[in-house]
Amino acid sequence: METLQEEEEYNWTDVKLPSLVPVVGEAEPPELERETTARRRGREVLIAVDHGPNSKHAFDWALIHFCRLADTLHLVHAVSSANNEVIHEQSQVLMEKLAIEAFQVAMVRTVARIVEGDPGKVICREAKRLKPAAVVMGTRGRSLIQSVLQGSVSEYCFHNCKWAPVIIVPGKAGDESLV
Repeated sequence: METLQEEEEYNWTDVKLPSLVPVVGEAEPPELERETTARRRGREVLIAVDHGPNSKHAFDWALIHFCRLADTLHLVHAVSSANNEVIHEQSQVLMEKLAIEAFQVAMVRTVARIVEGDPGKVICREAKRLKPAAVVMGTRGRSLIQSVLQGSVSEYCFHNCKWAPVIIVPGKAGDESLV
């Protein structure tokens, strides 16, 4: 596996999310008992997404088990070419759906970015930029032998992302592709 280069340039596009998701201002939330200032302020949580079911499962897991009110989700989708309009449009639709779901389920603010490049490097680079509380990602669903021979994005991030803990959410129970 290749080590992340510090000064590497890359292409990215911030996704403009729909106005259906209310813009949450920077105002302080109401005072809560036994809540620390840091918790009220919220955390940055990076979630690596793609069009696969394991990615959606990791996103759902993060909403249910990890996210708190006032957190900000940073959805990152790595693509091979940011100039391909079909890929960009499909990615934008995916990000919009996930942003709406995040607000409806966990009432969290969402920021989305489509980044061109190798997925592992893109995720680590975004983690370095954001310094999130955690990086959440799913598995690809490869067998152990395939992962050893071909490597995996989650394994790359686990070993190379030094700026935040990496949470790798396994695929759903009963998923035959994980055997």
